[in-house]
Order: sequence, then structure tokens, then C-alpha cells
Amino acid sequence: MADKKEKTFNVKAYSISVFCIILAALLIITTMTFKSKYTGFHADEVARSYVDSIAQSGDGYNAYKNALPSKNYKYGDFVRVYYMYPVIYRDAEGYTVGADTDDLVGYNDDSYIGDKTSADDGTLNGQLIDAMYPYYVELIENGWDDYDTVYTKYFEKLVETRKEIFGDDYMTDDIMFTALESNVETYGNSLTGTDDVIDEDSGVQTSFKSIGAYQTAYGEDYKFTTKAVSTEALDLDAYKAGINADAFAQYEVSADEIEAAQLVKVEVSTEDGTVVAAVDVTVVQIGSFWYVDNTAVDTSALYSFYK
Repeated sequence: MADKKEKTFNVKAYSISVFCIILAALLIITTMTFKSKYTGFHADEVARSYVDSIAQSGDGYNAYKNALPSKNYKYGDFVRVYYMYPVIYRDAEGYTVGADTDDLVGYNDDSYIGDKTSADDGTLNGQLIDAMYPYYVELIENGWDDYDTVYTKYFEKLVETRKEIFGDDYMTDDIMFTALESNVETYGNSLTGTDDVIDEDSGVQTSFKSIGAYQTAYGEDYKFTTKAVSTEALDLDAYKAGINADAFAQYEVSADEIEAAQLVKVEVSTEDGTVVAAVDVTVVQIGSFWYVDNTAVDTSALYSFYK
């Protein structure tokens, strides 16, 4: 009679099996959580975020972080390459847009620093920012959709205005970003209003209470919500046939990369549910991510609903 071998419980094999099951479950949960939190995976959320940035504070500038110009660039780098460097290196021999600037001498060179620039304690820079603000408001009256005109004209005016105040031709991307982003913030405050703010360390009041245009129109305790209310798949071939080829080339995006296109309607509502603005946003899928096609969106309604 053959020997009977006693079956034993294989603890090692069981442990490995359980570990693999738990690991797979954790990977699924992590992936789902990441996708739910990461805006770029969702067409409707990308469109909503684009509109929300503008609706909440008139910030069409930062809205572009959800759009095609940010696909292959950090958005600040896109602005540098195509709108700041052409100003800073406009007279540099051999400069072309997009070229390496490491060996070029532009107006950011120390040799262009004048006496007023050297001595400025921030006062003159503040005057420059204030002087540029009315022009910024004028440029974005109908929004940021024509960003090419906004950037081109704004930076041309900045060069002219800075020379009037400082008396030299010195210009850097830091000067340009500081002026522009300060104007963006001031414009936002003009809509939302501001509160009294006192610096805890110095005791100096850094902000004073003001009533914004949104508060005037909808009450001091207004609240806006943005929601994607409908999504429509677009015919991909028809969409690709109508794209802005020049802009896409600047973004370094090929039509062949686009796998899907959708039209998302986003509404802006007050707390009681009243719809105050609506925008149709075209979004495109490249790989796993969705981007707003800013060349196919009209956001002008978001700059006028409170007037």
C-alpha cells in the first residue's frame, strides 16, 4: 500500500496570493482616486475649470493652464518664448522666436540698467504697475480669447511706459510677469471685492475692504457655482478639418494626436440657482488627457454678465 501523504496548508503560497490580491485592489483604488482628483482625465471637469477660473475672478490668464498652450509647455514658459523674449531680444543679432537665448544679449543685460532702476526701492515699480492697469482693463474688455493681441499690445505698452518712468530700456521677464500678474490680481479684486488684512508680524494693514462689481450686482454674500450641464461628441474629422493650424503649430500640437473632441456646455449660477452665464467649451483628448481648444471658445459672456 502506497504511503499516504498528509496534505498541509501552504502558508507561503497563501500569503503571496493574498498580497497580490491586496496589491491589485490598492492599485485599482489609487488609479480611480487619482483620476477622480486629476482634472485632466475628465472632459467635463477640464471645461468647467476653464470657465470657473474666469467666472470667479475674471482670470482668463490662468484659465489657459487647462488649454492647449499648456500641453507641451508650462504656461509661463509659453508666454516667455512667444511674447516676452521677442520683446527682450528684439534687437539681438540672430534672434528668432523659439531660439536658444543663452548666448544672446537682450534688454535684460545689466548694461541697460539706469540710475533710477538701480536706486528703485519698489516705488517706481509700483507706479509702473498702476500705470499699466487701465490699459490692461481696456485690452481684456471682451476677454482673453484673442490672447495674441492682449500679450503683444500689453508688452509693447509696458516697454513704452517703463521707459517713461525709469528712463532706461532695461526689461526682463520678471518685470513683465510682475506687472501683468499684478494687473490680473487687481482686476480680480475689482470684481470680488477685498477685506481688511493686517500683517501679523508688522501690524501694517496690507489690504482695505472694498466692494467689487460682483458684490454690487449680486449682493455682498454672493456665491457663484460652475457646472458642466451637457456634453456632445463632435465629429472628429470635421473638427480636425477646421482647426486653427497656425495656433496648433505654435502649441506644437498635431491634429493627428487628437483622439476625440467634445463640446461641453458650462453654466455659471448664483446660489439660488439662477443661471447668469453659459459658455460652450470645445475640449480635445490627447492620450489620456483633455485640453480646452481655446481657439474654438468664446468667453466674452463671462466678462459681461455682471454689468
